[in-house]
Amino acid sequence: MRDLAALPKAHLHVHLESTVRADTVAELADHHGVDVPRGAAAYGDFAQFAAHNGAVRDCLRRAEDFSRIAYEFCAEEAAQGTRYAEVTFTAAAHGERLRDPDMPLEAVLAGLAAGQAAHGIECRVIVDHPRKRSVARLRESVRLAVTHPEVVAVGTAGMEDYPLAPFAAVFREAKEAGVGLVHHAGEQCGADSVAEAVTLGLADRIGHGFRALDDPDVVALLRDRAVPLEVCPSSNVLLGLVESVSSHPLPLLMRAGLTVTLSTDIPASTGATLTSEYQLLRDELGFDDDLIARIATNAADASFAPETTKASLRQDIATWRAGS
Repeated sequence: MRDLAALPKAHLHVHLESTVRADTVAELADHHGVDVPRGAAAYGDFAQFAAHNGAVRDCLRRAEDFSRIAYEFCAEEAAQGTRYAEVTFTAAAHGERLRDPDMPLEAVLAGLAAGQAAHGIECRVIVDHPRKRSVARLRESVRLAVTHPEVVAVGTAGMEDYPLAPFAAVFREAKEAGVGLVHHAGEQCGADSVAEAVTLGLADRIGHGFRALDDPDVVALLRDRAVPLEVCPSSNVLLGLVESVSSHPLPLLMRAGLTVTLSTDIPASTGATLTSEYQLLRDELGFDDDLIARIATNAADASFAPETTKASLRQDIATWRAGS
């Protein structure tokens, strides 16, 4: 079997605030006087997970805090064979909280620039927006994306029972400005949320999306429009959305003709790396190296990376597959 750590990987769905090393959280929490529960993560529901993430976010207050976690993200990703990453960051929320709209994103970009130079990885940013927050804040996220070329997309996250309709005009503005759109859907809610993200949300990709299988018409919509899914098995299991990795619907999504990519989502909570997610495909779902290479190639193709980066990834994945 080929070494999965050596597989050239693109990582498309990972939240920066959910990648922070435990020792970094502890150090920042002590410095800022924030009470963050220590030890292994265990959440009874999504609300508990969101509350824990809120405490971690409250540890990020200075530019150096944001730059540090971005730099450490690059180091962690490079160590697991990730060549290209699109990391999601709730920039406008941090800017509003700290009364400095540009500092958090600019500090993250500085940390990513240093991390890329040190670790030989290429990174871009997706700015996300909790659905329950205001239209004005989403418009601020689009402003940040337009202002900073390193930001390749904006998208919505959080509780999916909050509708996307209030944001429709902002999605159109983002599209017209050349900003990608990536929405969480079909994770907590059903297939209708996926259809809404594609038709009203103008999504280029869907975060999670596995509940599309509940409706053949939504499966057909995704397939016909070639909208890729960012599937995150360990996260789905941890949050109680899927019983186990071995019962995850990922293989069914592929059999339905959908474009599936693999990501970690919240690695600081699951303890997973992108390499270990691929290992689960092999160990729990019985995927051979042809299917693994196909998913890795899907991620390269579905990314917002420059064409030269995509071509290099495709070639190197093919070389990995041809090896013994």
